[in-house]
Amino acid sequence: MKRVVVTGIGALTPIGSSISAYNEALKNGNSGAARITLFDSSVFKTQFACEVKDFDPKDYMDRKIARRMDRFSQFAMASTKEAMADSGIAEGSFDPLRAGVIWASGIGGLRSLEVDIEDFEKNGRTKPRYNPFMIPKMISDIAAGYISIEYGLRGVNFATVSACASASHAISVAADNIRLGKSDFIVTGGSEAAITTTGIGGFNAMKALSERNDTPQTASRPFDKGRDGFVLGEGGGALILEEYEHAKARGAKMYAEIVGTGATADAYHITAPHPEGLGASSVMQMALADAKMNIEEIDYINVHGTSTPLGDIAESKAILNVFGEHAYKLNISSTKSMTGHLLGAAGAIEVIAGILAIKDQYIPPTINHFEDDPEIDSKLNLTFNTAQERKVNAVLSNTFGFGGHNSSVILRKLS
Repeated sequence: MKRVVVTGIGALTPIGSSISAYNEALKNGNSGAARITLFDSSVFKTQFACEVKDFDPKDYMDRKIARRMDRFSQFAMASTKEAMADSGIAEGSFDPLRAGVIWASGIGGLRSLEVDIEDFEKNGRTKPRYNPFMIPKMISDIAAGYISIEYGLRGVNFATVSACASASHAISVAADNIRLGKSDFIVTGGSEAAITTTGIGGFNAMKALSERNDTPQTASRPFDKGRDGFVLGEGGGALILEEYEHAKARGAKMYAEIVGTGATADAYHITAPHPEGLGASSVMQMALADAKMNIEEIDYINVHGTSTPLGDIAESKAILNVFGEHAYKLNISSTKSMTGHLLGAAGAIEVIAGILAIKDQYIPPTINHFEDDPEIDSKLNLTFNTAQERKVNAVLSNTFGFGGHNSSVILRKLS
């Protein structure tokens, strides 16, 4: 099997619109939550979210092209632009048939669909007219298509859609494609732009979102007794995965190696996790087996940790089930406490958080902890409120999606 390394990263998040800004915000424990500015949210039970700040697509692409894209595709192009530049892969220096894109979005172009439905209801019942770009704006796979066109990548190209596990699945499948010798490098990651009337309204109807409208910056509080739901986020994260020898031959810097992945299903409920975390346990065990690593080799787990009453308990049980006594020696944190939940893009920015932890030898915190939950083992080091310096050689990243989809990715520092 071939080895897979990360040679480029890019991030557009609610707490930083570049890798350096994102990294600094993670270290400082910044919250990206604030009142929604993208639309009038006053009629909803939840009136805040984690929006990307001061985003102008013209900073990343031609104005005409940007108008043909939904916001989620714009996020994909912006984060990929940073990752490609970071990787140093020069145009014409690679076999285009061995370079591809596997990109994720859990929902795709939700706002673009909304706009045309609204226009139809207002103006179209006597003379229906739809935007000819509505379908290309809406479909989840279009971001992968745009990335391939921009960089001339003619190899593997598709999207993964598995709710909140989407980006982790994209990264895992991209890594496997390279490990099997089918590709030299792949652009992977995910993007999401679901802070819309339908997005907020739909998640409110499920009672999935926090309703702390008076204190949005402290609303995302994973593992805290007072947690009342997740905070919706948006953005994108891109990684350049490359075959080790290919990267070595061109003298590329290498952030980390992807050594293990896992994918399982809870087979339990469409939205609730298995109460004992059985699917979460099995996916972590699968990733460890794939990496051929002992539990003692993992230093940090970036957990799914959405700040939901059921999910945080189930994941903490799963960690104890898999890691036993070593669970108390790990650092564990949920960066969703800062970024909110980016749905299909969550796995991308969270794997990147793990890469930054390896690069700078620190653990980003779980902010907004006020009161221990008696149903969560207090001996677990959940890295509450303040980043911690630590030797970090290996990181496990978890993401779990509606439908019972589970994905884990293990990163290791190159020796």
